Amino acid sequence: MNLVRRLAICSAIVIGSALAPVAAASAAVTVPFQIDPAPYGNPNGSFDAPAVRCVAVVGDQAGTVTITGGKEGRWGCLLSSEVRWLNLSTGASGTARLSDGLNGFPAEAILQTGSGQLAVAVLSTAGSITPGAATFYVP
Repeated sequence: MNLVRRLAICSAIVIGSALAPVAAASAAVTVPFQIDPAPYGNPNGSFDAPAVRCVAVVGDQAGTVTITGGKEGRWGCLLSSEVRWLNLSTGASGTARLSDGLNGFPAEAILQTGSGQLAVAVLSTAGSITPGAATFYVP
C-alpha cells in the first residue's frame, strides 16, 4: 500500500510540474514602455507634451503581440504611429501602424512576430519625438 501511495504522489508531482509552465504561458503579460514627445526627450514630458505610455501585450495568442495604450480601456498610445519590430531569435522583422482611434476603439497594432525575443520601437511621424522601445519574450 505504501508503494502505491508513493507512486501516486510522485505521478501527481510530475504531471503537475509538466502542466504548470503551460498554464503560466497562457496568461497575458503586459510590458510597459513610454514615448517622450517633449523637447530633447525629457522623460517626464512637459506641460504641453506629457510622456506617452504604451504597452505590449504578449501571451494572448502564441507568436502574437498587441501594441496599445497603457491607460484604462487600452487608451494612451500615440494614434497612427509607426511600429517597427525585430524578432532577435529568428531574424524576422516588420512594420505596422497603430490604428487611428476612431469610433471609440483605442489605437492598437497586432503584430504576427512568431515566438522569440522581440525588440519593438514605436515612432511618431509628427515632430521631434523620442521613440519608445521595449524588448520582451513572445511565447
